[in-house]
Amino acid sequence: MLKQTRISLALAGLSLFAAGAAQAQVIKIDGSSTVYPITEAVAEEFQKAKKNAVKVTVGISGTGGGFKKFCRGETDFANASRPITAKEMEDCKAAGVQYVEMPVAFDALTVVINPKNSFLKQVTVEEMKKLWEPAAQGQITKWNQVNPAWPDAPVKLFGAGADSGTFEYFTEAMVGKAKSSRGDYTASEDDNVLVQGVSRDVNAIGYFGYAYYAENTGKLKALPIVNPKTGKAVEPSAASVENGTYQPLSRPIFVYVKAASLDKPEVKEFVEFYMKNAATLTKEVKYVPLPAAAYTGNLEHVSKKKFGTVFGGKNEIGVTIDELMKREAKL
Repeated sequence: MLKQTRISLALAGLSLFAAGAAQAQVIKIDGSSTVYPITEAVAEEFQKAKKNAVKVTVGISGTGGGFKKFCRGETDFANASRPITAKEMEDCKAAGVQYVEMPVAFDALTVVINPKNSFLKQVTVEEMKKLWEPAAQGQITKWNQVNPAWPDAPVKLFGAGADSGTFEYFTEAMVGKAKSSRGDYTASEDDNVLVQGVSRDVNAIGYFGYAYYAENTGKLKALPIVNPKTGKAVEPSAASVENGTYQPLSRPIFVYVKAASLDKPEVKEFVEFYMKNAATLTKEVKYVPLPAAAYTGNLEHVSKKKFGTVFGGKNEIGVTIDELMKREAKL
């Protein structure tokens, strides 16, 4: 279960240590709030299995913030809701940081509205672009400016912060360019802030990873997205992600491990534990697990030291699970 108090602790970079934990080995993880629920669930189970002999700290500074720390060598792992960028690849290379890219799940990036909203039944990519593009700032302030069939009511926008991989993916998928967004919206790296904002305003709309919607179905409504290829409105779900119909907001999410950290037995053990338990725990926190071959493939890449990324330093919209599985990593 996602817990707001736990998220707050992670944001503050705090970790609750049991008595005598000062001597425990520590594994440091930071990055995406979207990947956080999976990695935190794995960390909890791993610490139990190790009887707290190893401590795993999981912070939330957004994908971009996590990669900054990772490429400075400050953490063992980076949680990422989008692939590493060309600039981050350069930063890691300059600092001598090599890494293994491990996809751990698929996410249905979810657009949410207030349950009392009676006029929004579905939304197109074109409508979302009109609402979120930079030119909309200070100009598109009412719903009927996006679609004349919608009411003359104020738009209240909630979304991911600029350091978030979710922000980058959403803007590329909906606006056509990563990080291209109006700035006059409530932004936060803490998805619980966005949940609260949308749940309290009938005219609100926001976006974040599926797990945070699934945890708050009583407070929020998921907005079906019209698939640009088929013209059909599709709701986010495990089935629509698996069959590839939830487009363009279906995406892989990742964990990156630092090559040098793999020399530490506890880190290697944590990676093995993660990959063996990822499918089960991914389902528990409402994401879509990858095929078993993906997790064994990740372990194979670790053992064979296959460093790098399969994305070439850029986001790709609409990658399917099958396509992801066929790629080879490059530095």
